[in-house]
Amino acid sequence: MGKNITKGGPWAVAGLLVVSACAGPPDDTPAAYWPDSEPATAQPESEARRRLSDLAVVRLDSNLAVLTARQKQTLSLMIQAAEVMDDLFWKQAYGNREDLLPMLSDPSELRLAQINYGAWDRHDENRPFLTWVDAKSLGAGFYPADMSIAEFESAVLDDKRDPYTVLRRDPWGKLETIPYNQAYRRDLVRAARLLGQAASASPEPAFRRYLTLRARSLITDDYLSSDIAWTGLRDNALDIVIGPVDFHEDALLGYKTAYAGWVLIRDKTWAQRLNLMVELLPRLQDDLPVAALYRSEVPVVDAPPDAYDAVLYAGAANAGFKAVAVNLPADVRVSSQFGTRRLHFRNVMRAEFDHIVRPVAAEMIVPDQQEHVSFEAYFGHTMMREMAHELGPQATVNDGGSLREALREHHELLEEGKAEILGLYILDWLDRRQQLSGPSLMDYLVTSVATTLRAIRFGETNPQAISDIIRFNFLVGLDAISRDPASGQYRIHAERMRPAIMALSSQLLVLQGNGDYSGADNLIRDLGYVTAELQMDLQRLKQAQVPVDLVFEQGADVLGLK
Repeated sequence: MGKNITKGGPWAVAGLLVVSACAGPPDDTPAAYWPDSEPATAQPESEARRRLSDLAVVRLDSNLAVLTARQKQTLSLMIQAAEVMDDLFWKQAYGNREDLLPMLSDPSELRLAQINYGAWDRHDENRPFLTWVDAKSLGAGFYPADMSIAEFESAVLDDKRDPYTVLRRDPWGKLETIPYNQAYRRDLVRAARLLGQAASASPEPAFRRYLTLRARSLITDDYLSSDIAWTGLRDNALDIVIGPVDFHEDALLGYKTAYAGWVLIRDKTWAQRLNLMVELLPRLQDDLPVAALYRSEVPVVDAPPDAYDAVLYAGAANAGFKAVAVNLPADVRVSSQFGTRRLHFRNVMRAEFDHIVRPVAAEMIVPDQQEHVSFEAYFGHTMMREMAHELGPQATVNDGGSLREALREHHELLEEGKAEILGLYILDWLDRRQQLSGPSLMDYLVTSVATTLRAIRFGETNPQAISDIIRFNFLVGLDAISRDPASGQYRIHAERMRPAIMALSSQLLVLQGNGDYSGADNLIRDLGYVTAELQMDLQRLKQAQVPVDLVFEQGADVLGLK
């Protein structure tokens, strides 16, 4: 797995798995990135506290009264399994955390390290927040720190691009690959055992089968059967996304996956409101503003969107900026035949809207348009964005090769950018056919700009943020968004948004379909930066103490399971 909404109208819308710890190499824990010198004096405590003040603390809770005793037992075991993803992600993102955490006597610095899974602030473009730590390696712990891209490309290793291998140097200094199931074996066996126990406890046969298969996947690196089983789940009260599903941590090449986990409880009320958009996807694909060559594939739309309360984020899911929805799996062998599932985290969306999006709008949107900012519009555009991942080319049109292989580290950025702008395209498409109920198109447009301004604060090292910066600059360049020079606030021009949305949608779809790496490079160079004027405006958010992101109080204790 792993690919990184409102009301009315068409969208009123078994047994214990026993895993033996076979003989194999020990966990291959990447080295932390330390300078040659001894640690110097850390930043003042007030600076660490200031960074923490940029984060809003949110309690991930849910109503467990709807669950049976067996489901609560299953939930507890899934939480324990997902927490192992924290241990694995530390090794991938930093190295041995015991080399860092015991050295931090300042409680604020210790908390920052725990939040960031290392010594680099993910909310500040991965800059070190300790003066004695070097810059973060783009390849994190997936590759040797001294490996160049040229060396990688020239290495004769069949599985070097495999998402489930790490690269290391052998005793002679040459590159070699190690499968995840060997590099991280002890942790994976532990997680697999817990998932096996959760499968035994689960009263739902289909979900029990998925948990059993997923446990096996963790120790074999073969996720095909468990991905297929997961895409077929319907109406299960609980869910878990667990494993190497996130590509964002590999900022060097974009090939390697990071371990993540989400533990979820279905929100049946919201789920009923999400089901009616699926049938429109083939028509939307036919109407994309691009040549037929780039819209020839038929979207697989078997699975309706799902709404959940998230009760645990772990590993890469919990590092840095928090996703409010995911569209999985990324494996095209699965998505092309069985489709994907779109999961929306209602409680996290609500928290993000209340703590961040609405305050951003109050500072950055002209006063007479702030009435158009609503949670319904925020939720709706988020749903459309996740649906939009199914649209457009899923492989390059010239030779049918993988988009990820052609676009490498730019793949996630272009995919997120495509989904965001096509989310607005879908809403405009519905509005033109008078099928948009609930919030107005203007509500969606204004709310989406406020959400974009929120995401731009993620920084120019975050693929999601760069895609938002590109979109914002593109829309400003076509006068679909204008700035009031007196207040530094922004106005949305609905009549100019439609052609601008279509133009950017077309450009991104063509770049993807052509697998145009150099074209993506040019787009990022030309539009993927925060202008001095916008940076000055964004400073008002800091002065107003608008949080940058959420940090969770979560786990079994919060839910009262212990």
